[in-house]
Amino acid sequence: MVDGTWNTVCDTYWDLQDAAVVCNQLGCGTAISTPGGAYFGEGNGPIWNYIYTCIGNELRLTDCPIESSGHHECTHRNDANVICSGEDWQLRLANGNSICEGRVEVYYDGVWGRVIDTEWNLNEAEVVCRQLKCGSAINIYDHLKFGKGTGPTWINDVRCNGTEPFLRNCSFTKNEQSSLAVDVGVVCSDHIQIRLVDGGSRCAGRVELYYNGSWGTACDDFWDLADAQVVCNQLKCGQALSAPVSGLFSPGVGPIWLDCGVNDSVLWECLLGPLSKSDCNHKEDAGVICSDHRAVRLQDGANPCQGRVEVFYNMTWGTVCSDSFDMEDAEVVCKQLSCGSAQSVESAITFGSGSGQIWLDDVNCRLHDTFLWQCPSSPWGQHNCDHKEDVGVICSELNPRKIHNEGDTKNSKTEPVSEKFGKY
Repeated sequence: MVDGTWNTVCDTYWDLQDAAVVCNQLGCGTAISTPGGAYFGEGNGPIWNYIYTCIGNELRLTDCPIESSGHHECTHRNDANVICSGEDWQLRLANGNSICEGRVEVYYDGVWGRVIDTEWNLNEAEVVCRQLKCGSAINIYDHLKFGKGTGPTWINDVRCNGTEPFLRNCSFTKNEQSSLAVDVGVVCSDHIQIRLVDGGSRCAGRVELYYNGSWGTACDDFWDLADAQVVCNQLKCGQALSAPVSGLFSPGVGPIWLDCGVNDSVLWECLLGPLSKSDCNHKEDAGVICSDHRAVRLQDGANPCQGRVEVFYNMTWGTVCSDSFDMEDAEVVCKQLSCGSAQSVESAITFGSGSGQIWLDDVNCRLHDTFLWQCPSSPWGQHNCDHKEDVGVICSELNPRKIHNEGDTKNSKTEPVSEKFGKY
């Protein structure tokens, strides 16, 4: 519900992590599937056309970060759907940084409850990771890591041999408290965070992975588009457009966590252990450019905070049409570039006509929009303009007060700035 009105949710990039939060919020167990194509019939009314980037262990859907829609065209034929388990003895890992790390909790009798133990070990943890399809167990914790649970205690003193498919197949004591037992936690091998750095947006840059307690890079040996696609999928950044090598986005620091060989068919088979060493150096750090990479810059002005508005999309810089572009739209551009407030909107006469693509038309920004591509507009590349209608902006500052992201400034007088969500 948004502003007192029920909205449907667009299924663009809707996945099991988002669905898991819905099932959790409704007390319906775990997410089993996310059928597409308005599986349960088309809704009506407004469509919430933003992309959720849930970890999967949030308590409510509103706790998940959201990203701009990127002007994906959604109709009620694209309404998102969820099927929850609704069954007892489902598992989740709570209070971690991903669905594959956290305090072990069990769903029983309509309530998520605690698993406590005095001798929790890797055998039990291995079963939890297997049931959650999170790889193998790499560490176990007590309540000091992920906090103490607040629900009822459903399981105590679990004993597994490590090969069971489900935790319920192990022996355990049910509903009995112990003064010595504490909540148990697990970290599975698929708990690997990924980010792209120094590429101008969260969807382009040097590949970095958080593993074994620190951020590290990926070696570019045998790095290809298939590997890049895994990264784009995890970041919900669309399709992999390029897999740059040889440290294109500047060398990283710290460990090199990924080093693939010719026989590695799955990206995570290349993951190095904490004691392993790569034969690469940071000049060989791998990169990725995904299709959702976007940036904005001002061109051909007298200073970095004025010029023709250009946006980077689908690997190409293009212009913005002046149709309906007003001071509210210019304000979003100036703030995005940290160039103060908008002073004026200019025609192509002031800064000259651009060339190539005209990416945006009929832009109509709202007060809460932070990035130009969050504003309602015609779909990317659809317009009825020519370059004589390229819009320009003059901001109050002569130079940006701060630089948001690094980007390609080779042919620009202003630093390209792109969307950035959350803190790394």
